Amino acid sequence: MKYIDEFRDPRLARKVAGAIHAAVRPDRRYHLMEFCGGHTHAISRYGLPDLLPDAVRMIHGPGCPVCVLPIGRIDDAVAIARHPEVILCSYGDTMRVPGSDQVSLLRAKAAGCDIRMVYSTLDALRLAEANPDRQIVFFAIGFETTTPPTALAIKAAAAKGLDNFSVFCNHVLTPAAIQNILESPEVRALGTVALDGFVGPAHVSTVIGSRPYEFFAEEYRKPVVVAGFEPLDVMQAILMLVRQINDGRAEVEIQFTRAVSRDGNLRAQAVVAEVFELRRVFEWRGLGQVPYSALRIKQAYAAFDAERRYAVPGASVADHKGCDCGAILRGVKKPADCRLFATVCTPENPVGSCMVSAEGACAAYYGYGRFRDAAQ
Repeated sequence: MKYIDEFRDPRLARKVAGAIHAAVRPDRRYHLMEFCGGHTHAISRYGLPDLLPDAVRMIHGPGCPVCVLPIGRIDDAVAIARHPEVILCSYGDTMRVPGSDQVSLLRAKAAGCDIRMVYSTLDALRLAEANPDRQIVFFAIGFETTTPPTALAIKAAAAKGLDNFSVFCNHVLTPAAIQNILESPEVRALGTVALDGFVGPAHVSTVIGSRPYEFFAEEYRKPVVVAGFEPLDVMQAILMLVRQINDGRAEVEIQFTRAVSRDGNLRAQAVVAEVFELRRVFEWRGLGQVPYSALRIKQAYAAFDAERRYAVPGASVADHKGCDCGAILRGVKKPADCRLFATVCTPENPVGSCMVSAEGACAAYYGYGRFRDAAQ
């Protein structure tokens, strides 16, 4: 299949791996963070650590929208779903994220709440049209990739006069998370998490482009290479980062040129800007309260804002004491460092969000058996 098979060619992978081995310097190590959970799964699924020299260490970042949802926002969604007139719509991987007392949307559904899994915002809109006597609330999550469809759904609901449709907005922003990591004590002050460069997210960058990352390259002297999700994409991005670090450069480069440009999708950006505005602060699991890191619905579309329509608890809830999801999302720990990993916490019985999500680092380690990396 074009644009798939050629990026999984074992012969080319060995060739790129050889180039990485030849490029690394014997006097240094390279600490590279793949921000996106899709990259984490590609690295684990295709065994890329086996091809990399010991000098290159990959660090998992917080780029999984389900993983970064704090417990309090799950509790808020459950509280909305408990209104008898509400049908709450959610993407599938959000259904199993534990809230307070391990109450997930799936368990709330089992207890009688009308919660339905949807594949798109259009599914939720169709439910609103088909059920005029019920209130349809779409539980919107995700980075910049999934934000434009939510904006379009709100505009469509306004155009159709669907007063029984609203959105519980939890859209978050990639650049703010990267800056939070670079400003974190573990990176900037303590140095316990060494970061030399970033493998930039693919799908997010198709929307926002590579321009937003230029600040990190200039201000923090950290190179960024935006990469696709296939194994050869990731390998080539690592090679590009190694070469930048060797040259003392800190630039933004695009490996994923078949889909990403510097300016991104301007039409998608415009519709997002029309419907949403920045929140002053938003809580992320693992990162805490991050300023200007999320979106809320503008006043012009306030009628479709579930947070204004329903009283939600809005409480900040601490993670499970034994769960290290927060530290894993910050790159401080690896999944197998958590004492619950693969014992109490499994995909069948997830304690933390990193094991629930299809993009979670713990799910990747568990599913592809990358346990041995914990000793590195």
